Amino acid sequence: MSEGVTRTVAGWLAGLRHEDVPEPVRRAVRLFVLDTLGVGLAGMDQPWTGIVADWASRWAPGGEAPLARRWGSGRGNLRPSDAALVNGVAAHAFELDDFHNAKLHPGAVVVPAALATAEAYGAGGERLETAIVAGYEVMIRTALALEPSHARLRGWHLTGVCGTFGAAAAAAILLGFDAERTAWALGLAGTQSAGLFAFNADGSMSKRFHPGRSAQSGVLAAELAALGFTGPTSVYEAADGGLLEAFSDHSDPGRLVGGLGAAWHAAETTFKPYSCCGSVHPHIDAALALRGSYRPGARVRAGVARVVDVQCGYPYRPGTALNAQMSLRYCVAVALADGAVLPRQFAPDRIADRTVTALAESIEVVHDPALDAIYPGRFAGWVEIEEAPGRFRRVDVLDPSGSPANPGRDAALRAKFRALAAPILGEAGAGRVEAAVGDLDRWSAGDLLGLLERPAA
Repeated sequence: MSEGVTRTVAGWLAGLRHEDVPEPVRRAVRLFVLDTLGVGLAGMDQPWTGIVADWASRWAPGGEAPLARRWGSGRGNLRPSDAALVNGVAAHAFELDDFHNAKLHPGAVVVPAALATAEAYGAGGERLETAIVAGYEVMIRTALALEPSHARLRGWHLTGVCGTFGAAAAAAILLGFDAERTAWALGLAGTQSAGLFAFNADGSMSKRFHPGRSAQSGVLAAELAALGFTGPTSVYEAADGGLLEAFSDHSDPGRLVGGLGAAWHAAETTFKPYSCCGSVHPHIDAALALRGSYRPGARVRAGVARVVDVQCGYPYRPGTALNAQMSLRYCVAVALADGAVLPRQFAPDRIADRTVTALAESIEVVHDPALDAIYPGRFAGWVEIEEAPGRFRRVDVLDPSGSPANPGRDAALRAKFRALAAPILGEAGAGRVEAAVGDLDRWSAGDLLGLLERPAA
């Protein structure tokens, strides 16, 4: 394995400047910031966010320590790492946050970590925007280097495993680290990497926790490095205990460092029009396209890659919202039944509805080896409906509707933000946030977050 991978990444981060980032990448990331703020505001009222916020508030420091805020509140009263934790949980609270085909959710980790650090330590808008781009890039590249499908099949949730690196990278830029301290921060972040897919066994809340915890861990890593606490400067490549060896049998450090500063992955991120696992979004697109042909009792089949079968193809039984959000069968069934796969479709009464449950139980999930060859590079899938005995109508989707391959993505993302934010901030308030994020490099984090405060009743 190549020597110096960690220091290569750290050196790139330490030297990265705002003008180095191509304008199309910056424009894309502004949209992802807008999307993450919208889903985070909408997720603040979820019970799992409330539990974490209550925990963080108990430890809110006094005195002159730098503070950051819970999104939507009027002032900073939390440690930056704890604000990143709460806001990260909120951003992932209902499976509406962005995802990358490297099988992780960068926005719910990087944006909360960067905004909390920038607010607490007074970083300017250009540095904030640069830090967010860098955080996306490092987090995505870390997952790609692990070979996402193989790491996932070992039971890892890559948002938790790789998110610490993205958060630490963003915080290191915001704190103005040199290459040595950046390497320490990456090392301290990597030694906190975790995230197990065991939540699929019972639909527990731990999946919501992973992005927030990663954001918290990355900020903590950078704050410790700032005080001189060292981390392993070969955290990626060490033969004994390095991330690449520990988490995957098929790792490739070249995917982590190759083309740094020339090839950018952030703009490849997909936003979510549906509040469920991104791996089933193509199947929802297909089901919605077929909805006019569906008749109750007709056979429905869905084609999946093996990873998606393991992750989402389990038999559906009513349980928690997460159990339904991760279930391909339920998501396709409710798309056919309701024509929508939004938070309302995951309310307790809907996920237990007998008609929808019966349809979900009847859906056949088919492993398609042809999809293995292109997943996760493309989140592809298909659904077919039997229109007459032995005659099926099939729709194949190579890229889900929220992906960069869809020319309507940007407009749809903005519409989603307004739909989420306007009921909380009002139409005018949502418009102000949208305009501010469009000029992200001109805003301080504190002023931007001030726009998220809920208006008085």
